Formats: sequence, structure tokens, C-alpha cells
Amino acid sequence: MTTNQNPAPALVPTRRLGTTGPAVSALGLGCMGMSALYGESDRAESIATLHAALDAGVTLLDTGDFYGMGHNELLIAEALRSAPAAAREQALTSVKFGALRTVEGGFTGYDGRPAAVKNFAAYSLQRLGTDHIDIYRIARVDPDVPIEETVGAIAELVEAGHVRHIGLSEVGADTLRRAAAVAPIADLQIEYSLISRSIEEKILPAARELGIGVTAYGVLSRGLISGHFTRDRELAPDDFRGMSPRFQGDNLHRNLDLVDRLRALAEAKGVTVAQTAIAWVLAQGERQGADIVPLVGARRRDRLAEALGALDVTLDAADLAAIEEAVPAGAAAGERYPAAQMAHLDSER
Repeated sequence: MTTNQNPAPALVPTRRLGTTGPAVSALGLGCMGMSALYGESDRAESIATLHAALDAGVTLLDTGDFYGMGHNELLIAEALRSAPAAAREQALTSVKFGALRTVEGGFTGYDGRPAAVKNFAAYSLQRLGTDHIDIYRIARVDPDVPIEETVGAIAELVEAGHVRHIGLSEVGADTLRRAAAVAPIADLQIEYSLISRSIEEKILPAARELGIGVTAYGVLSRGLISGHFTRDRELAPDDFRGMSPRFQGDNLHRNLDLVDRLRALAEAKGVTVAQTAIAWVLAQGERQGADIVPLVGARRRDRLAEALGALDVTLDAADLAAIEEAVPAGAAAGERYPAAQMAHLDSER
């Protein structure tokens, strides 16, 4: 495992999302935390981080229309308006839709009806200030609507020019195949990290069989395996990690024990824990033709710079074996979401 110590490469390399999707930066920026669910955020720093990502060559910006009830899309629109034209023209938006919210911020389900799909898209286009969305996906499968109908509605948006590519999120292998039979699918967005590896059994092979790329979120497990999360950290009341089983009680301590093992390997090689964890996910794609694009949820420029440094990390076979011995598949304590949210995951059925 080697790195050249430059925190951010001058230009991020690209990977193509599947056989039909666009070429995007090898790391994407997940923007959710700039608006919601991780406690208070700094708007000026968020804009600066978006600009720094664009300057470094990051082209894939991932959002959801329900992140801050539209706040995140408006934030991205503001950042793009104030960015240099060349960077703005290279930016690609990946948008999730379908989550139903309450005024108080609760989640009440998902709506994948064709009429709702087109309604959600109309509002996103307005907030983003653009005439098209590059990749559009329902955040979770609506159990009351066949995936064929939801994907068919997005395909109609593609035909009309309002959407460029169709994506999916947190679906299982069978649903992936059903969706791909309706229209070309660019990518599957799903959680994948050293401590969240369940996709390796059926979902990842199915995506590869179908020529569908993977955009991996949670590559640092919401900061848990970033190397920055401490055992005594107190989370803000509106930080949803406080309800996450992996951040609670003995689970937290057991998971941070895994991080300590990873830290020993990272420090011996002169890189950070976060860079090692991100580089591991990148390496899983490189094994199969660069078909995985990690999304990093940096909210600050220093965290972004650290994450981009992972692109300069090379993991050889011995490095990968050592990492996977330190953090074996299935070693994490606790589920990745509370039980009520796990029930919404088609990918876990």
C-alpha cells in the first residue's frame, strides 16, 4: 500500500457507470450531510466544499429531493451557479426521489407510482435550475408499486429529455433483473464498505452480469470507520446516527475495535484510516473493470481532501489480505439501520 502524500489530485480519474451509463469521477460527492441527518451544517463551508470538489475534478454530485426537504438540491444549484462554467458543465447530478416526509422530519413511506415519479422530477428540475437530471432513481422500492412501473415512468422521462440515465437504490438481485428488463439501468446505489459487505453474495454478481455499475455509499459507514469517530463522542439530537445500532453501546466499542486494527495497518503505510477504507472499496471495483464508484460524504474541505487522497493509494494483494484479516466480512456489530428502516430495504430481503 503506497501513496504519494498529495491530499488531492489535480484531476480525478473517471469510471463509467455500467455499460450504458455516463463516465463519472472515480469518487463521487454524497451531499446529504450538508443539509440533513448529521446535525448542524455550515452553508458557506458546504458551498466551498462543493467548489473544491468540482475544482479537483469530481463530477458526480449525489443528492435526494428529500434531503432537508429540497434544501440539498437548492444548495447544489447555488454552488453550481457560482462555480466556473467549465466545472459547472462537467457536473452530473444523481437524484433520489420517492421518500415521503412529515413537517416534523419523519419518514412515512415511499411513492413509486408513475404520476408521482413525474411530479417529483418536476420539482427537482425546478430546484436544481436545470433542464435535465443525469441519473434518477427511487430511494427505496415502493412495495405497493411494481418496480417495472416505476422504472417505466423514469424511462418516459428519459425519452422526453428530462432525465439522462436510470438508476436504482438498495434493491436486491431479483428486482435488479426485473428493472433491467424494462429499460437500461446505469447504476445501483447501495451501501458497501469494509463492514457492510452483504452485496457481495448475490447483488454485486447480478449487477456485473447485467452490466450495471455500482455507486457505493456509506464507504466510511457514516464516519464510523473514518478514523475520526471517538468512543466518547456525543451526537447532536438531530444526528440520525444516534439511532443507528452500530453506534450504540457495546456495538460502538466493538466496531471501533475493528477501526483500531485498521488504523495500525494504515499508519504503518503512512496513510489515514479513511483513505485505507475508501481505497479498499475502489479496489473491489478495479478487480472487475472499475465498476464501483465510491461516494464520500465530506461536508468540509479538509475531509474532502483526505478522501481524494485515497485515489493515490495502491493496495496490492498482500495489503488487501491484511485489511480483510483485520476487518473480516461480517465482523460489524449491529445492523446498518434501525429495524424499521431495514424493513424498507429490498436489498436485505
